[in-house]
Amino acid sequence: MNHVVLYTVVIVVLLIWLGTRRNPLLAFLELGRELLRSYKFLLIIAGMISVLTLNKYELQIERKMHLGSDFTSFIFGLEGHFVEYVQQLFYSPWLTPIIVFFYIFMLQSVLAASLGVYLLDKNRVMLYATCYTIMIVYAVAIPFYLYFPVNEVWSYAPAGVRFTMLDVFPRFEQEYRPLSGLNNCFPSLHTAISVSTAILAYRSGNRRWMVITTVSAAMIVFGIFYLGIHWLTDMLGGTLLAVLSTSAAVQLAKLTLRSGEESLAVRSRATDIQ
Repeated sequence: MNHVVLYTVVIVVLLIWLGTRRNPLLAFLELGRELLRSYKFLLIIAGMISVLTLNKYELQIERKMHLGSDFTSFIFGLEGHFVEYVQQLFYSPWLTPIIVFFYIFMLQSVLAASLGVYLLDKNRVMLYATCYTIMIVYAVAIPFYLYFPVNEVWSYAPAGVRFTMLDVFPRFEQEYRPLSGLNNCFPSLHTAISVSTAILAYRSGNRRWMVITTVSAAMIVFGIFYLGIHWLTDMLGGTLLAVLSTSAAVQLAKLTLRSGEESLAVRSRATDIQ
């Protein structure tokens, strides 16, 4: 996992540069300024970290709750062999490493780079909206993982799907699995987060970032089927979650910034009176 973290950092730096054509290290300076400028942003960051931490311990919580539900057969009954057909149609040895790269590295890289891009663009609405989106997506997804568990497609024998991830990343189960439970399928977080970053990029007006996030989202959504991980239902649930969470997040961001500006205006008027 140390290599994954290192490569992710390098990719984030490269993506920020591609998205802004500015020195990526300046994003850290802007982050410090925003944290000093707004206590609300500090609280949002703390909230985001808290939700991500809760997700990290979701598997332990699930084991302690001794929940025995399994809705995999129900999902298979809804969509049948859709994922198997996708694998059979598109599988190619040269394509697998590309898909694995997007699945393993690009999800968190694009998400982290989004913060850097919006910091350098001084787009505080999209910066705050990205943080709110992360919180909403995970807050909605975690209860589903606890009470509506669905196993990954490849692990359900009747689906007839192969886990092609192992062709490129044979130690996936040992190194990556502890971060994501086998039955944490619905809704698809890879879909929800990648589509959310693309939606916010379109709303930001940064055309370079639109292209980057759209390509990444398209590859990741295709990849969840190609690799034999997610069901079509998971993708649809993740897409719906992305649309709803980004809509709510943008409104929350505008409300947060508006209230902050109103408070600043009140203090300024009070100072003028004195």
